[in-house]
Amino acid sequence: MRKNNRTPETREKFGKRIDALERALVILTEQHGPANIPTFHRFVDGLYIREIHAPAGSIFTSFTHKTRHPFVLSQGVCDICDEYGEATRYIAPFTGVTEIGTRRVFIVREDMVWTTFHRTDCTDPDEWLRHNTYIENQTLPASFVPVGIEHKEVLPCLP
Repeated sequence: MRKNNRTPETREKFGKRIDALERALVILTEQHGPANIPTFHRFVDGLYIREIHAPAGSIFTSFTHKTRHPFVLSQGVCDICDEYGEATRYIAPFTGVTEIGTRRVFIVREDMVWTTFHRTDCTDPDEWLRHNTYIENQTLPASFVPVGIEHKEVLPCLP
């Protein structure tokens, strides 16, 4: 899909497809357990660093972002489909910017390390997520656990 198709109608149409995928992922999680996608959190001097390690073959969705922030793909290959249905292959090393309102589907082709960087005074990842992201899909059951919540570890930043 071309960038000139970035209309509210296109976003709504593809958003419904992401919603359906998320519901399917919930069913798979209930049947087979959660995916092992460790997420590491670091806080230092007003900066939150969120690092996701996803194995090849993983498929997951992101929250919808309320902030503009940089990301780095430091390892691996992934195909990402955005909220407009536009697919892009990312090959490490790659640095980019997440725009406000971004919602993604990740299809991990090779083991991946995806890191995002955020200005914040928070020191708790759950609190940060509540204030800076939201889940658009209102059809998800209460059992839905987003990537990065199930397998998380807060790490110290070493000097």
